[in-house]
Amino acid sequence: MLKKINIFKWFTILPVYLWMLLFILIPNLYIFAMSFMKRGIYGGVEWGFSIKNYIGIFHGMYMSIFFQSMLLAFETTVICLLIAYPFTMFIMNKSKIFQTIAIATVTIPFMISSLVRLFAWITLLRTNGVINTLLLHLHLIHQPLSILYTNGAVILGMVYMLLPFMILPIYTSMEKIDGGLIEAAKDLGARDLNVISNILIPLTIPGIFAGSILVFIPSLGYFFVSDMLGGSQTILIGSLIRDEFLTARNWPFGAALSIFLIILTLVVLRIYSKLGGKMDDLGV
Repeated sequence: MLKKINIFKWFTILPVYLWMLLFILIPNLYIFAMSFMKRGIYGGVEWGFSIKNYIGIFHGMYMSIFFQSMLLAFETTVICLLIAYPFTMFIMNKSKIFQTIAIATVTIPFMISSLVRLFAWITLLRTNGVINTLLLHLHLIHQPLSILYTNGAVILGMVYMLLPFMILPIYTSMEKIDGGLIEAAKDLGARDLNVISNILIPLTIPGIFAGSILVFIPSLGYFFVSDMLGGSQTILIGSLIRDEFLTARNWPFGAALSIFLIILTLVVLRIYSKLGGKMDDLGV
């Protein structure tokens, strides 16, 4: 009987292992191997070992793009946190039905294509879009504002796309807090700011860290957001990798950039775990 249970267990987890092997491990090993090869005369890959691709990453232009990407990801994370934390605190003081509805409104947009939602923002932000038209009719401005194709528009799009990833972990952390602690603190004369700084924030640190990681890391690779809302004004790591593969056809260098981004992601996750975070909070 025990043998049958073990066979059934392996049979159920075998598809997961095959999926990980075929679509994660093997492709990443292939990209890693390609990063040490050379670009062909007409693009593609030419067999031969070289570390020039990794040396080229530290060229001033590419490091500038990495720095810009990191800065934009950091700004997106901070803005998401500043919006998500007060929002979560607000809904936690409401009934369970209200909380369910509020969380549903956060998750429902995921059912619609990201590209469709970004096109909606283009309609709002462009020169003859809804926002500029409204401001002109109200005589608040005399000429259309240049909102679209700026870093501000990219950050707006990133925040819009990734805000749920900040709200949900914080909500999960706040949901675990015993309400008696807050009531006891208030009975002892603690003000709202004291309750937030001494009870809520320390107890929700895991959710804050998890949400920050879930926002920061995708912000580095969401090249379609920068392409649609930033145009040629904003180039991120993801955009650079895409261009190296599809436009420059320098696959080995694109592979090296991809491996560098993976290493950067692992470093961020390592820092997160060192600071006391748990991979379970990230779904890993």
